[in-house]
Amino acid sequence: MTTEMLVDQIHQKKSFLCIGLDVDLSKIPEHLLKQEDPIFAFNKEIIDATHHLAVAYKPNTAFYEAHGIKGWKALEKTIQYLRDNYPEIFTIADAKRGDIGNTSSMYAKAFFEDLGFDSVTVAPYMGKDSVEPFLAFEDKHTILLALTSNKGAFDFQTKILETQELYKQVLKSSTTWYNAKNLMYVVGATKAEYLLEIRKIVPHSFLLVPGVGAQGGSLQDVCAYGMNDAVGLLINSSRGIIYASSGKDFANAAANAAKGLQQQMQDILDAK
Repeated sequence: MTTEMLVDQIHQKKSFLCIGLDVDLSKIPEHLLKQEDPIFAFNKEIIDATHHLAVAYKPNTAFYEAHGIKGWKALEKTIQYLRDNYPEIFTIADAKRGDIGNTSSMYAKAFFEDLGFDSVTVAPYMGKDSVEPFLAFEDKHTILLALTSNKGAFDFQTKILETQELYKQVLKSSTTWYNAKNLMYVVGATKAEYLLEIRKIVPHSFLLVPGVGAQGGSLQDVCAYGMNDAVGLLINSSRGIIYASSGKDFANAAANAAKGLQQQMQDILDAK
């Protein structure tokens, strides 16, 4: 999946929606718990109901790792199902990995080669040599945590070191790394006012933006401050879509919730 292919999907679907597949067994409809693989059964129905409204899906791997080998199998089946049935969809492993040398190489191999994801989220705290093993995969994307949506982001990310905030130093440094053209960045929707400064540093990169909806972020603000000529945004929504209903109508409810966001995106794109 190239950036150009992703942009083409955005314009075809009039959407830059990413749906987070963060499956909590305590929240999915009870009738699915009788299935042999309730996680995959839930994901399959969500995907079938919303694939025409979204350009990306983002499973948070913690929700799968928590169930051991069964969880990993469900994740594997989910990504295989997307590849087989909706190959135009951009897939994101929200794994927030990051380590040095061969360890990062093994993480990258696990998500890019074994599972076949198009991208993976990576924590930059350990620096260049913890990220470049992911960037060594020329046809894959690495999504760097830049400025996150949680309250704790202010503990470190916005602290000024020497003359500028830490997150700006991370952004600037990352643009010099190997294959930096394949970098994307996580920027929380609750930090929308920071997007103007971020765009000065990475004007052409895609930004993965969580925090719209349940966390209080504004889609309109994110687009006003962060959209570039190629759109350059993937707006993630998880709970607000996949748990729109806990009944047997959950897939239709998810589609309706996704349609609401997609329609707002279409209006923004048409106005642009």
